[in-house]
Amino acid sequence: MSDAAARRSGPGTSDDVVELRVHGAASAGAGQAPDLPPVEQVAGDRDGGFYRLRHRCPDAGADGATVEAYRWGDLPSGTMGRTLSLVFLLPFMLANLAIWMRPGNHGSDATVRALCRLLALTLTALYVLAFAGVALDLVAWRCLASPHCLAGRSWLSWLGGRPAGLRLAVLGLVPAAAVGLVWRASTRPGRAFDAFRPPEAGVSGHRLGTVGRWDAEPLVGRLRSLHVAAAFATLDVTLLAARASPGASAGTVALAVVTGAVLAACVVMLCTPALIDRAAEDRRLDRVTSMLRTSAVVLTVVVGLHVLTGPARWPEGGGLPGYDATLTWLFVTQTALLAALGAVLLWPRDRRPGATPLLGLGALASTAAAIGLAVAYSAETVYRVADFLDRNAPPAAGPAAGPPRAYTWAIYGFFRAALVTLAVAGLVTLATRPGRSRAAAAIVARDHPDPPAEAGPRLRQVRRAIAKARFTERLIPLAVVYACLAGLGTATTTIGVLDLRPGDVFERYAGVPAGLVTFGIAFGSWVIAAIILGLVVGAIFAYRTVEFRRHVGVLWDLGTFWPRAAHPFAPPCYAERAVPELTRRITYLVGRGHAVLLTGHSHGSVLAAATVLQLPPGISDRVALLTHASPLRRLYARLFPAYLDDEVLHEVGARVGWRWLNLWRDTDPVGGWIFSPHRPGAPATVGGAAAAVDRRLRDPAEVVAPPGDSVPPPIQGHRPCESDRRFAQAARELVDRLREPPDPESR
Repeated sequence: MSDAAARRSGPGTSDDVVELRVHGAASAGAGQAPDLPPVEQVAGDRDGGFYRLRHRCPDAGADGATVEAYRWGDLPSGTMGRTLSLVFLLPFMLANLAIWMRPGNHGSDATVRALCRLLALTLTALYVLAFAGVALDLVAWRCLASPHCLAGRSWLSWLGGRPAGLRLAVLGLVPAAAVGLVWRASTRPGRAFDAFRPPEAGVSGHRLGTVGRWDAEPLVGRLRSLHVAAAFATLDVTLLAARASPGASAGTVALAVVTGAVLAACVVMLCTPALIDRAAEDRRLDRVTSMLRTSAVVLTVVVGLHVLTGPARWPEGGGLPGYDATLTWLFVTQTALLAALGAVLLWPRDRRPGATPLLGLGALASTAAAIGLAVAYSAETVYRVADFLDRNAPPAAGPAAGPPRAYTWAIYGFFRAALVTLAVAGLVTLATRPGRSRAAAAIVARDHPDPPAEAGPRLRQVRRAIAKARFTERLIPLAVVYACLAGLGTATTTIGVLDLRPGDVFERYAGVPAGLVTFGIAFGSWVIAAIILGLVVGAIFAYRTVEFRRHVGVLWDLGTFWPRAAHPFAPPCYAERAVPELTRRITYLVGRGHAVLLTGHSHGSVLAAATVLQLPPGISDRVALLTHASPLRRLYARLFPAYLDDEVLHEVGARVGWRWLNLWRDTDPVGGWIFSPHRPGAPATVGGAAAAVDRRLRDPAEVVAPPGDSVPPPIQGHRPCESDRRFAQAARELVDRLREPPDPESR
């Protein structure tokens, strides 16, 4: 009997190792979570749970290990309604992502955090102004004053002909309700985080190790109160600007001063990270922010009554007084904050080659993209409602006067950014294709040195797959290009301060006919509508179709991995539950005498790495790590340098005694190597225990059909490796190492 068989045959050793599998993006369901026959849930709930085989099979896992799977796929998405809502929360998610993309060891860390939070606050203000533009400007002010617009619309005619103050006060409930909606949605807890608190003793001090360990709810609550207060204050500014148009009374001025004080208080608190980021146990600031939020709600009620009962006559015609100027100055503020963030990120950065990924502009790129998308959402909403109310009316008939000039410039800026980015992407694709193709051909030639003649078509498919996968490295710079163009688009909207429209500017200074510019803006508006529709359709397909969700889910899971630290209305962070829950489960299993082989696919490998950093040494001594298709190095280390670097990755390896193997493929567009690629014929790029972590898998295994089959093995790309015999071999090796006595020199 072999030593391994003897170990398996000992009393109670058939399940002495638990292979705990953590899936990546787009889990199909609980039954498919372990890639095994029907399972039963042994812990957790329907959103995040642990599953095992319903009937034990002697060789279910590697070398007799018990297979258990953690399914977390419904934490970031879940029901179709929640999945669709994510589309409209995308700008908030990108704004929240920016604060986590700041450079590591940056001397102006507090300033970067403050600027990211201020820019996130402007998105909330823009959200309110979009609803105010529809309800107050288009409907209450323009449509209800136009007989042509009211004709045949009984649902609006009951307010037609009423005093302007009454119309504004009643329809002011629409943006107020929109604020209440996101307020309520952001406070809906999935489960109390206290149930998932991991052990505190011996955990890593690295920033990645804090994800899911600290109680985020107090910070989110403070941010939520400040954003709700600022949202209602923005609505108050819109109403008071309209009320002040015929002449500001003493009451209007007093309310404006109080509103300005509320906004200033929100800005000051967000600009003081040491104050807003206080420990969860310090509840004094919570009371202050809650009081500020309550004051803003009460102030809005008072402003509504003031608008309703004010004796001054209202002006007639045109758009809602003050609305266009308020919107334009918001865009001016966003432009100034983006410029300040760019200057802070670039000036003191580490200028060594490769020291600062993306030139340190990740936070700027994400924020600019968030603002560009939010502006597009807002402008398109106002434009489409204006078209609905218009009915091809003459310009003097009401809504046909058109949305505010700032939105016209916004659509022009977004369309220009999208068009130029597509052109640059096409040029980059063509320029890099020869190099990517040569690299792919070299890889295929090494992997399949003597292919049979009939393998020619299959070899071409493999070369194309590898060349396409290598384009991922170009996507990140393209994202920066788009974000910079989106930021310039936001800057362009500031021309609205000069009371000019794009058609007039281009006709006067560039000789371009105004009609052509107007057509381009209208076309850009429909492009935005198509993009929004595409996002909605994509969300539906991502929910219903596993293969489609596998690609879309990568981006979404990357964004929702991080806690809400900049924007409280962003989607909840699934890692706040998943990481402590995994830590708790592993601690329980080790406490019951088991060793744990923790395997993670794709984003599951990120959860696994964060989990290892939270395990106390006595627990991690009984843990091994197997990652496959992991984006740890390829995406996370580039996008989040403050949270994932060589030091963190080496600590993950040291904590598990370097019982860590990482499987990767050249055909994978998402995952990759972590320490060294280990391609055939290439020298090692790292030494020590880290050199043994990465193992490259040839994909496909063969380019001709094996005996007994009619087709060659498929190209796996980013798919999980559990069904691959090389995965089973790696898992068996780690299981054997777990069953060996611990080596004190390996740590």
